[in-house]
Amino acid sequence: MDWHRRVERLAVFTVSYNLIEGLASVIFGVRAESVALAGFGADSFIEVGSALVVLWRLRGRHEDREARAIKAIGYLFLLLAALTSLGSGLQLWRHSPPDTTLPGCIISLASLSFMFWLWRAKLDAGRALKSPTVLGDAACSLACIKLSVVLLVGSMVYMVAPALWWADSAAALILCALIAREGFEMLREEGSCCCPEAPGP
Repeated sequence: MDWHRRVERLAVFTVSYNLIEGLASVIFGVRAESVALAGFGADSFIEVGSALVVLWRLRGRHEDREARAIKAIGYLFLLLAALTSLGSGLQLWRHSPPDTTLPGCIISLASLSFMFWLWRAKLDAGRALKSPTVLGDAACSLACIKLSVVLLVGSMVYMVAPALWWADSAAALILCALIAREGFEMLREEGSCCCPEAPGP
């Protein structure tokens, strides 16, 4: 099996889907004043960045690209955690509940419908190539699965019990913890280049 080509296709699919998911999440999140949904949209853009880093890594021949790529993904995670934490804190401080969480339920369910397959495919490819970068990208997909579950639960709680308006922001804070943990784990990676070099043009 041509693992490089498979990884490239997975990365292109990740970029395409997450651009759509990210835009939809941010737009509906802003309209409904849902920090959790907007934060989920931001995570989608982080996944886009992670997939682009993978494509950049596969097209390079320098051994230090592996270390630089995994660190870039880790820093993207930490940036997302910081921004989402700030937004969630502001919403709790303002006591501002979302208008609706139905979009959050729909988007998170759509994501969960196939993200497990995407994560597993990236994980298999990363192990086959022995590439920390591809494994880091797989971690992004796994994080998305966790974030989707948290978003879905938080959205459903608000739909059933509107008095629990803070559930949306609490869900966003859980997202932050998951994202930050993934980021620190990536930064602890040695980033040694074990991945076979991508073929030249």
